Amino acid sequence: MKTLFLDTFSGISGDMFLGLLLDLGVPLAELERQLALLPVSGYRLQWQHIQKQGIRAGKLTVVCDEQHHHRTWAHIDRMLAECPLPEAAGALARRIFRRIGEAEAAIHGVGLEAVHFHEVGALDSIVDVVGAAIGLHLLKVGQVVCAPLPMTRGTIRCAHGSFPLPAPATLEILKGLPVVDDNAGVELVTPTGAAIAAEIARFGPLPAMTLKTVGYGAGDRDLPDRPNLLRGLVGEAAVEEALDQDRVVVLETHLDDANPEWLGALLDSLLEAGALDVGFSALQMKKNRPGLALTVIAPPHLSEALARRILRESSAAGVRFRESRRYKLRNTAGTVSTPIGVARVKHFYEGENLLRTVPEFDSCRELAAASRRPLPEVYRLVEQAIHGSAT
Repeated sequence: MKTLFLDTFSGISGDMFLGLLLDLGVPLAELERQLALLPVSGYRLQWQHIQKQGIRAGKLTVVCDEQHHHRTWAHIDRMLAECPLPEAAGALARRIFRRIGEAEAAIHGVGLEAVHFHEVGALDSIVDVVGAAIGLHLLKVGQVVCAPLPMTRGTIRCAHGSFPLPAPATLEILKGLPVVDDNAGVELVTPTGAAIAAEIARFGPLPAMTLKTVGYGAGDRDLPDRPNLLRGLVGEAAVEEALDQDRVVVLETHLDDANPEWLGALLDSLLEAGALDVGFSALQMKKNRPGLALTVIAPPHLSEALARRILRESSAAGVRFRESRRYKLRNTAGTVSTPIGVARVKHFYEGENLLRTVPEFDSCRELAAASRRPLPEVYRLVEQAIHGSAT
């Protein structure tokens, strides 16, 4: 599998990552063409090769006309959702900005919709993030592995004043990910760089691979003890194809005084509102009361709306939530023909390898009702059709 390893001996930032991608062979003209799809103007890309302590590296600078522009997360997300970027690149850019927005929301104690970006909302940062998503798409790697990120101490000036290093947003973004201590005394990992790495990579040592290409992306600093570079190694790794990953929010609450009739309606209501899964499990609670644990798995952007629905439509007085990463199989919808009609099915893939095909419950239920046959019999007919189509 084509693999990109990020050697972060001098940290990572948005411009360093984009410079690295261009040094690894991403065509500048195609990057500029796709960036031109963004509804923004007043910038140009300045691309050159420079030397950092004798090492040749790619340096990309976004030269902007605007000086200061504060944009909200909601504005940027809407802009990217409506922009005709390639689907994979647009979705990745939105995830990176959402990760930064959620970190800012946690730090300032506000909702995501209320987050105003300062440095990250500036035009050059937007181009860095979207360019990184486009460039990674153009590089066509199967997986990205990143070394632990170096954390330094000191202070940095930003729009809110003087902040300690690592920047609070950087630490919030990197929760649950490996970091190492570094004595550089200056910012090595920016919030944008942290969000890019956290969103695209799994963290670990250099994987066993046949090395093909090495590239360097240059930062702005001149450090006394090392070149300010992000190094990327591209090669073919003899590993199993990486599982798909995404992020979900897990919402939980305990109920010991809810009308059971409400709970059935609540489950349907949460699924209709976009929850990925809803479950109840039995508990023994205080005062020897039997109770239920409600667990909801949901897309991160729906967490607050679903929590509000739980609080309004049950007896819950509070809802716990946590963000979690999950491994998952890619699935696609399909159909098979049976003696009693066409049935919908789901195909599950590990990478490009089809693992299994299963009947879709609602479709089987509809066929059972239409044919007046027992549901287990309909399932058997659909499974026979699945196995017949596979031979």
